[in-house]
Amino acid sequence: MIETFQQALPHGITLSVRAAGERGRPVLMFLHGFPEAAFVWDVLLEHFSRPENGGYRCVAPNLRGFERSSQPAEVAAYRPKHIVQDIAALIATEGGRLDCLVAHDWGGAVAWSLVNQQPALAKRLAIINSPHPGTFLRELKSNPRQQEASAYMNFLVRPDAEAILRENDYQRLFKFFSNGGGGEWLTDAVKQQYREVWDASLTGGCNYYRASPLRPPRPEDPAAAAVTLPREMLTIAVPTFVLWAMNDIALPPELIDGLDDYIADLTLERVPGATHWIIHERPAFVAERLAHFLAQ
Repeated sequence: MIETFQQALPHGITLSVRAAGERGRPVLMFLHGFPEAAFVWDVLLEHFSRPENGGYRCVAPNLRGFERSSQPAEVAAYRPKHIVQDIAALIATEGGRLDCLVAHDWGGAVAWSLVNQQPALAKRLAIINSPHPGTFLRELKSNPRQQEASAYMNFLVRPDAEAILRENDYQRLFKFFSNGGGGEWLTDAVKQQYREVWDASLTGGCNYYRASPLRPPRPEDPAAAAVTLPREMLTIAVPTFVLWAMNDIALPPELIDGLDDYIADLTLERVPGATHWIIHERPAFVAERLAHFLAQ
């Protein structure tokens, strides 16, 4: 059974949270991406909270700017250091150390940074189609295929992005889900869940893109071309599982080339035929692969 609550954090941010399982049990925390929200993890929260599947305490926050979490007005408030601070503070309310941090898309960007900076907060890391910052920066700088695949980022930083995304009952946003796949999972009920999230919050999600320089360079904006990340900001010391859907049109498979240069203990699994939305498309498969990783 999913519980929902508002968690106030010491630095003035409140996160709306979905959770399942008893407090005091080993904790799995799940971080969502854009244009999503914490509800996308509900099947996995319920699955892993059951005694026969580990009896975990499963927690999925809405990141700041999403759903009913705090929505600071300033773009600078969406820089990674602030999101990492939120998640570290939330982990403290759930016992101080996770058995595993599981993340997708923008949630993965947060997870890579958090585990790099504060490895003691998570025993393990599981990433689902979220590029490591080292390989993402490399591809944005040098690979025209990645630059083209990420061109949507330069739309999302426009001041009128939210207004355009709201047009015709969120037509462009719903199209995100069907690009590169069938989107059969996008039922009327799921669409309504998304509408409710987007009605409450679109600017926060767009502000993640506005606050980050990791997007394709343009003549008027060097973006990723002007970024250098020192190696110490890129290494991951905890055991890490990367599950990569190979039909992700926004995140081509070149992004997983060279991951072992940054991650000391890496398990990489490629999933042919699945898209960026694999959590929706194949939740039972994702749960099974996560369970296998957790059992190691």
